Amino acid sequence: MPWADPARREAFESWLAGVAGRHGLRPGTVRAASSDASFRRYLRVDADGCPASFIVMDAPPDKEDCGPFVKVARLLQAGGVAAPAILEWDEAQGFMLLSDLGGHTLLSVLVPEAEALSAADADNRARYAAALDELVRLQGIAAEDQVPPYDDALLQRELDLLPQWYLTQLRGLTLTDAQQQVLERSFGLIKAQVLGQPRVLVHRDYHSRNLMVKQGDPRATPGVIDFQDAVWGPVTYDLVSLLRDAYVVWDEEVQIDHAVRYWEKARKAGVPVPDDFGDFWRDFEWMGLQRHLKVLGIFARLALRDGKRQYLDDIPRVWRYAHRVCTRYNGLGPLAALLEVAEAETLGIQRQAGYTF
Repeated sequence: MPWADPARREAFESWLAGVAGRHGLRPGTVRAASSDASFRRYLRVDADGCPASFIVMDAPPDKEDCGPFVKVARLLQAGGVAAPAILEWDEAQGFMLLSDLGGHTLLSVLVPEAEALSAADADNRARYAAALDELVRLQGIAAEDQVPPYDDALLQRELDLLPQWYLTQLRGLTLTDAQQQVLERSFGLIKAQVLGQPRVLVHRDYHSRNLMVKQGDPRATPGVIDFQDAVWGPVTYDLVSLLRDAYVVWDEEVQIDHAVRYWEKARKAGVPVPDDFGDFWRDFEWMGLQRHLKVLGIFARLALRDGKRQYLDDIPRVWRYAHRVCTRYNGLGPLAALLEVAEAETLGIQRQAGYTF
């Protein structure tokens, strides 16, 4: 398995040899498992007399702080959420041994609805039902004093990624004063609506790439990974991540069906959702807009700064989510127009309205 840094490889092999005996690990079986949008990467290793493998996290300490991951993992496990168990942690070197939740993400087993047979579609719905159950369980964890707040400052930093990376650096726009004012007014509307929502524990990336599933059992509880950025924030955030995923698209009627089922489960479990589903759906849409504007900026940054150009392929899907919400709610028309300017050449957009900045 290739290592960019020979010294890092030597440190890893020494650490693994030191913990192998306690868990029966076979160092010769180490192979790549996955990577993500950060500097972390994951390796898989087998053990003697154990049908399940283990996961090793390689997180260089000068680039990644594993403290939040450890804290939230323990918080989730204590709350009954299927998060990986932390078996070993070398904080100084950035190596960690974890239980293995399997090799299949929710995304990897989904059958696209347009091509699915009825049985396959039933499996898709069952997997989402299980994911909704696990989300309600996660949101029931009382963690207000144990994770950072999703406050105005954090929301603003996330929204600022849109002009910093997507509008200017990726799409090459030089924003006029009028366009800057559009962003300022729009961001103010979004933050006011989002900050008024009930608050719960928020994973922040609860979607099809971060839920691990059993390939032959669509009703099994999914494992939850990549939770280190958890915060205390709006109740609709993680549902948006799941139903308006940057990597898979469902028709809006399917989104609404799942959202109603979630809303009913959440009310029964005491999760603080609005009593009226129409109010809840409006909150869902505004939260989705904030998330998708942020994701446009993040995907642009990953492509331009980190060389992960594959994220550019997901931008049109995220753009459509954001643009559609902007066209539905009062005060967001100018933001819709600015998004149209940004994507006019890429998506071949014909302007639909004569918004002024």
